[in-house]
Amino acid sequence: MTGDEIRGKAQGTAPVPLSVLDLVTVGAGHTATDALRTSVALSTLAESRGYHRYWVAEHHSMPGVASSSPAVILAHLAAHTHRIRLGSGGVMLPNHAPLVVAEQFGTLEAMAPGRIDLGLGRAPGTDGATAAALRRTDRLNESVDDFPRQLVELIHFLDDDFPEGHPYHRVHAVPGPVQGTSPGGVQSPHRPPIWLLGSSDFSARLAGRLGLPFAFAHHFSARNTIPALELYRESFRPSEVLDAPYTLIGVAALAADEEREARRQVLAAALSMIRLRTGRPGLVPTPEEAEAYEFSPMEREFVESWNADVVYGTPDEVRAGLDELHKRTGADELMITSTAPSGAIRLRSYELIADAYGFPRN
Repeated sequence: MTGDEIRGKAQGTAPVPLSVLDLVTVGAGHTATDALRTSVALSTLAESRGYHRYWVAEHHSMPGVASSSPAVILAHLAAHTHRIRLGSGGVMLPNHAPLVVAEQFGTLEAMAPGRIDLGLGRAPGTDGATAAALRRTDRLNESVDDFPRQLVELIHFLDDDFPEGHPYHRVHAVPGPVQGTSPGGVQSPHRPPIWLLGSSDFSARLAGRLGLPFAFAHHFSARNTIPALELYRESFRPSEVLDAPYTLIGVAALAADEEREARRQVLAAALSMIRLRTGRPGLVPTPEEAEAYEFSPMEREFVESWNADVVYGTPDEVRAGLDELHKRTGADELMITSTAPSGAIRLRSYELIADAYGFPRN
């Protein structure tokens, strides 16, 4: 594996590669089927316009987010795309046995050779009760604290190199390297590169120490972005994967033909987040519902604070906002995520951003 499978190439006038983070959002009046069809349309649009990679995030027990099974969704997207990198942003490793993750992403790599990323997080991607149901334990802190050991175990399964005497020495993740060492076997030249995801300093430090690429969740933890990126760079040790740090940040952004329409859409997204944060998760509301909603003073303050970190407006305004964010953070790649009840609004946003940067039309 080389850094070439990690580093992207900027398109048009963009300062760095732009990518897509898809939460497979389900809006009011729409179904999960509608949302997944939007994901297919968005992945093909992203590929045709020059976005570098397309990631799907793992979430659970949220009616407005239909991305509980990233590996299943990625297999579907792999069948509809040809060049764009596909990956998880991320798989929440404590929710799964490392062997299962290695098997799933080995299968994806066999489906789309050289195009698969394995982004890993240590948060549950849900509430505590749902996490307990996923992990079959109520000792959740213990699972999170065990993340480095789970990560090392996963890497051994992906590389099929447990040492002699290890209990898993004769356990193999298939598809995987063991097939290349079997009589008549041919070894695939690709293995999904691992990314560590985070919204605090833990994964930043761990990614730096292991020489892995680091993706930070700026879209919901903007106050920690620069400290986490600086810590990652300071902690970085060259590895077989990377000879220099590589950072990606998730960015909430939405472009519309008119600024007022963009403002209406992000208001609806903020209302959806208020409901999630207060234990009332639901489908993403329409802009009309958000405009009619009576926000309390505390909720209004949350909306203003939340939307201050969203890049939205006309295509030129969004381009300027993304350029400023890149300049301020020094991120090597920007991964754009958008929340809107309508798939058409999301598709139009990514099209407008590509146009604003003069991306090619393939």
